[in-house]
Amino acid sequence: MSLAMVTWAIAWTNAKIVNSYIPFYDLVFLRFVLGFLSLIPFIVFKKISIPKLSDFKLLILPSILFLIYNISFFKGTYYGLAGKGAVLVTTLNPLCTVILMSIINKKIEKREVVSVLIGIFGGMIIMNVFNSGFSIIFNQSNIYFVICALSWGIMTVAINYAQKIINPYMFICLCYLLTAILTFPFTNVNEINLSTLDFKFYINFFLVSIGAMSFGTSIYMYFTPILGPSKASIFIFSVPFIAMAFANYFLGEPFTANIIIGGLLSLYAIVVINKR
Repeated sequence: MSLAMVTWAIAWTNAKIVNSYIPFYDLVFLRFVLGFLSLIPFIVFKKISIPKLSDFKLLILPSILFLIYNISFFKGTYYGLAGKGAVLVTTLNPLCTVILMSIINKKIEKREVVSVLIGIFGGMIIMNVFNSGFSIIFNQSNIYFVICALSWGIMTVAINYAQKIINPYMFICLCYLLTAILTFPFTNVNEINLSTLDFKFYINFFLVSIGAMSFGTSIYMYFTPILGPSKASIFIFSVPFIAMAFANYFLGEPFTANIIIGGLLSLYAIVVINKR
C-alpha cells in the first residue's frame, strides 16, 4: 500500500505534463485500455474465472465513478496546481469514506475519526487556508479536485462490498474495461498523431497508467476489502507530502514550511489509524 501511494503521488505531476499533449477523454480512454491490457496476463496466469452474469451489475457504479474521477483528475491538474490538488483530494477522500461507513455501519472507531481530523488539519495547513481563507479550496481551479475526492470516497465503499463477491483481480480488470467502454464515445483517438508524441509524453503516460493505475490503484482496490475502507483510505494521507515534493521538483510549484508541517501531520494520521 505504501508503494502504491508513491505511484499515486508521482501521478499528479505526470498528469500535469501529459495534459498538454492530447484531450482529456482520450487520456482517460487510453489509460484504462492500457490498464486493462496490462492485467490480462496476470488473470490468465492465475486462471481466474469470469464472474456470473448477475454479478456484473456490481461493476457499474465503480466504473462510472472511475470515469468521473479520471476526467476530473486530468482537468483538475490542467487548470490547477498538481501538488495542491493532490492535497485537497487525499484529505477530503478519507473524510467522505469515514462518513459513508459511519452511516452504513452506524459505528466508527474513535482512532479513525481522530486520524481523519489530523489528516484534514494537515491538509488545510498545506493549502494555507488559514491565511488565504477556505474559499481557496472551492475556487474554479480546484472544483475538479473536490469532485475527485467525493467520487473516490464513494468508490472506496462500493468496491469494499463488490469484491466480497467478485475476485479482486478480476473485478479490477473488468472495471478498467468497462470504464474504457464508457469513455470511448467521447474520444477522438483515431485522430491522435503518434509521431507528435515525444519520449516525455510516453514516460509520463506510462507512469500515470501502468505505475499509478495498473499497480497503484490495483493494489489499493485489492487491499481495501482486507483492511476495510476507512483504514485503507487513511493510507492516502501519505500522498500529499510526496506529491508536493515531485510537483516542486518537476513543475516548480512552491514547497514551503506550511507544506512540510502539514505533510508531516498527514503522515502522522497513518500512524494513528494503525496504532493497536
